[in-house]
Amino acid sequence: MKHTVAALVEDRPGVLNRVASLFRRRGFNIDSLAVGTTEEAGISRMTIVVDGAEGIATQVERQLDKLIDVVVVENLTHLDTVERELALIKVAARPDQRREILDMVEIFRAQVVDVGPTTLVVQITAAASTLDALLENLRPYGVREMVRTGRIALTRGARTTSLPHESAEARRFHSESGRRPEGELPFVGE
Repeated sequence: MKHTVAALVEDRPGVLNRVASLFRRRGFNIDSLAVGTTEEAGISRMTIVVDGAEGIATQVERQLDKLIDVVVVENLTHLDTVERELALIKVAARPDQRREILDMVEIFRAQVVDVGPTTLVVQITAAASTLDALLENLRPYGVREMVRTGRIALTRGARTTSLPHESAEARRFHSESGRRPEGELPFVGE
C-alpha cells in the first residue's frame, strides 16, 4: 500500500539531505518525494509517498518528527485529500497519427506543450490513476521520454497541515538554539 505523509520543514540548505538520509538509514522505500515552498516564508512542504505495510506511515511520521528541521508532520493516507502529479510525456507522432493523439490528449484534459517534426510533448496534471491511463493509451504510439513530479496533496475543506501556535518561550528557544532564525518565520496566532 502507498502512504502519503506531509511534512512542513525549515527552508534551509541540507534539510532534504537529512530527510533522505533518514529514509536510507531506516530502509524506507520512497515512492516519490516532492518539495516546494509554502504560503509561509522560510517553510517548505515535503509530500512523501512511501510503499509498505500499514504501520510504515506511523514509523515515517515518528522518525521525521525527530529531525530538528521538521516543524509539522501529518499522515494524509486516510484523510480526504486532493492529490495531483505533473507529467511531461514525449510521444512519437507521425503526421498521420497526430489527430488521434491530439484527440486522446483532449479526452484526458492534457495539453500539447511542444510540437516537433516527429514528436509531441504532452503535459498532464492529474491524479496518478488518470496519468497512468493516459500513459497506457500513448504507449502504442511510442513513448520516447517521460518525467513525473511525484504526488503532491492537500486535505479537502477547512482542515490544514499548518504551523503550530507557539508560545513566546517556545519561539525564544527555537531562535536561541538556531532552530528558527529570528524574524524569518511568521508564527500562527501572532
